[in-house]
Amino acid sequence: MTKYYSVNPKFYISVDCIIFGFSGGELSLLLLKRNFEPAKGEWSLMGGFVQENESVDDAAKRVLAELTGLNQVYMEQVGSFGDVHRDPGGRVISIAYYALVNVNEYDRDLVHQHNAFWININEVPPLIFDHSEMVEKARALMQQKASTEPIGFNLLPKLFTLSQLQSLYEAIYGAPLDKRNFRKRIAEMNCIEKTDKIDKTGSKRGAALYQFNENAYRKTPNFKL
Repeated sequence: MTKYYSVNPKFYISVDCIIFGFSGGELSLLLLKRNFEPAKGEWSLMGGFVQENESVDDAAKRVLAELTGLNQVYMEQVGSFGDVHRDPGGRVISIAYYALVNVNEYDRDLVHQHNAFWININEVPPLIFDHSEMVEKARALMQQKASTEPIGFNLLPKLFTLSQLQSLYEAIYGAPLDKRNFRKRIAEMNCIEKTDKIDKTGSKRGAALYQFNENAYRKTPNFKL
């Protein structure tokens, strides 16, 4: 190692995961009640330090898997957070990622072991350090991308009703959508296709179930909401 590297300070590098889920028409965050110092007993995102032989992306995937048991999850980098005094435990630079999780697929035992809970996005308590800023930036990025790419389907079951789909996007944007205009836009997309299955949980008549066709989307990516 040259002197150029050795004379400069060394820092801890960490990753923090903003994990979104969708259930009952509501968007939620998976948060931990922190069980160690600093800030023991306070609400936190799931995080961890980057190890010597892994990339930052791999570290984020590992941290997410340690909490949820999931390996194939949509993730996107939010940005870096490096205020000098952001972590009272030491000089730590964190790279934040947001992830979209199907709430029917994660490992509940692992989540319980980590003292983690789903919290409604509109009821998020104060978070440690700069985690609230991370969540705010992550949600803004998700909203921006969800309007032009079908990332929202990562939060839904494979089969869904149009009402569930509209509820999802209303939860993502935090605002109601006109039903007629929404369904008109859906009808124009060849990547959202109606199946022959019916969901009868809401009424005797039931509602048609739809699915996202990734192959059709890749051929003609005309998604826009």
